[in-house]
Amino acid sequence: MAVLTKRLESLDALRGFDLFCLVALEGIMHPLGNALNQSWYDSFLWCFTHKTWEGFSSWDLVMPLFMFMSGVSMPYSFAKYKNMPDKRSVYRRIGKRVLLLWIFGIMCQGNLLGLDPQKIYLFSNTLQAIAVGYLFTALLYLNSRRSVQIVIAVVLLLIYWAAMQFISFNGFGGGNYTADGNLAEGIDRYVLGRFRDQSTVVDGVIDYGITYRYTWILSSLTFVVTVLTGLFAGQILKTQMDGKRKLQLLFGIGAAMVIVGWTWGLVLPVIKHIWTSSMVLVSSGYCFLLMGLFYYWIDYKGHNKNITWLKVYGMNSITAYVIAEVIHFRSIGESLFHGTEQYIGDFYPVLLAVTNALIIYLILWLLYKRNIFLKV
Repeated sequence: MAVLTKRLESLDALRGFDLFCLVALEGIMHPLGNALNQSWYDSFLWCFTHKTWEGFSSWDLVMPLFMFMSGVSMPYSFAKYKNMPDKRSVYRRIGKRVLLLWIFGIMCQGNLLGLDPQKIYLFSNTLQAIAVGYLFTALLYLNSRRSVQIVIAVVLLLIYWAAMQFISFNGFGGGNYTADGNLAEGIDRYVLGRFRDQSTVVDGVIDYGITYRYTWILSSLTFVVTVLTGLFAGQILKTQMDGKRKLQLLFGIGAAMVIVGWTWGLVLPVIKHIWTSSMVLVSSGYCFLLMGLFYYWIDYKGHNKNITWLKVYGMNSITAYVIAEVIHFRSIGESLFHGTEQYIGDFYPVLLAVTNALIIYLILWLLYKRNIFLKV
């Protein structure tokens, strides 16, 4: 008789918390700040604002956490395939998921649906970063031991650091970690060219703009490591060891990664835009700590009665992200509540943001109640 694996509710809840922040809370907090226009609230908004370049804010954790959790789920979703001699069926599943994530990523950037070939950018979205990390992490999980996976993760971090530190290319790199001089930026411009996000062609010359400095090609090395760290957490959680021991490992590894990451950051700056190796350790460490906290409260202590609203987001996370990025339900709010603008003034955008968030939640709740979970 097959042994049924108990669902890891803490993973659903943590994924739901991440998506709630991304598709609902953040969209409300900024217009609320504009309406309140209070210095104390503006200082609080750092929680929902990315660092301009170096450093790390709580909002910088949203994307790494999304990627990390795609790795946590792998020991649960791929366990039955690991020892199969013929893995072609699971390889097809992985390939389909990667392709769909890539297409959804282009859609979410708002370019594909614009039907303008001049504004199609090939590699520019969180879902595509997940696709890269998911592809290589899945293949490593299915075909290698954990010790090999750990060694590869360390090697990838070191390769990224060595490349950034010692390789120079077209005036980029050689230890330059500025927004316009780092190697990852130079490689993206060379490889992607006109297809780099936010680039335009003016009189036959590519203009890369002055604000967009996220990188993707070289950073794919560290995207893989972020998902791998999630895999390591998932492997810990899926073992038969005592729950207390799992917590010790999650918190201990998480704290160690944060310390090592910030220490390495003295040499290799912690920069999310270019996904530096030190940033991976810092962010993955925080992800381990959050995973440990949610696992302790929900799966270890059994406090799972009031987490349905989080599972509504978490069990349809890709759907939530794509809907929020592609469809703006504020237009419905404008149709229903446009007459209130004269009375509530600066709070009118807040009302539209709340309407948008509630409609997205309603869609996800209806899917959840009907046990419809859209997976790619």
